Amino acid sequence: MEDEEAEAVLRAVGRQIKVWREAAGLRQGELGAAIGYSEEMVSAVERGRRIPKPDFLEKADEVLGSGGKLAFMKEDVERARYPKKVRDLAKLEDEAVELGAYANHNMHGLLQTQEYARALFAMRRPAYPEDELERQVAARLARRRVFERVPPPLLTFVQEEVTLRRPIGGRMVLRRQLEHLLELGKLRNVEIQVMPTDREDHAGMAGPIRLLKLQDGKTIGHSEAQLHSRVISDPREVQIMDMRYGMIRAQALPPRESLAFIEKVLGE
Repeated sequence: MEDEEAEAVLRAVGRQIKVWREAAGLRQGELGAAIGYSEEMVSAVERGRRIPKPDFLEKADEVLGSGGKLAFMKEDVERARYPKKVRDLAKLEDEAVELGAYANHNMHGLLQTQEYARALFAMRRPAYPEDELERQVAARLARRRVFERVPPPLLTFVQEEVTLRRPIGGRMVLRRQLEHLLELGKLRNVEIQVMPTDREDHAGMAGPIRLLKLQDGKTIGHSEAQLHSRVISDPREVQIMDMRYGMIRAQALPPRESLAFIEKVLGE
């Protein structure tokens, strides 16, 4: 595991499973046989070395008679599966009253469909093993809960025109992605803008931008490039990012024209 928080969650879950197993008078192998997992898997889970799947916890809950206590931990375990940088970013997004993002190579993570996200992660080099690929996709999709928050935050996005045309995952995957953009763009708290390629003036040449305005009034930035992901809290740096993002939005097509532009690309 890559961080202490996730390790602590898995150790706590493992201890609970062990306590309930011993109270039921079962050995690790007997519990494994009852729920369809190996003795080695049960041992690894109890020691906090393996992440139990929801199915593992549900079946263990039933066999051990814990009355829902083990199954209840599925959400905590699921979050522990996600990479630390994703969990940290999701926490910030949960606290944001306003989020703004400019994306220039592909669809912003919060806007991606499951198919699109999987195709994007499948391109990574060195390649992810299948279980890690699924872990990354699940973590990205989990962040989309920001669209369901009440009260809803203001979410603004600027996408480069090329991201609407690059067929990541194939033409049908891109088509469904564009349809998804149009659906999100109809939400009252979401504004999606397109930066046309023919723009002569462009404030986003330094790369992607993500800004989060939090409930306490503080604004922070987030930067991701190649192997590094970091939160930017220095007020002077955040001010520059905020200024650039404002200029990018002013230079891009307005939201209504942007949706019409996306429909035009979809029709092509």
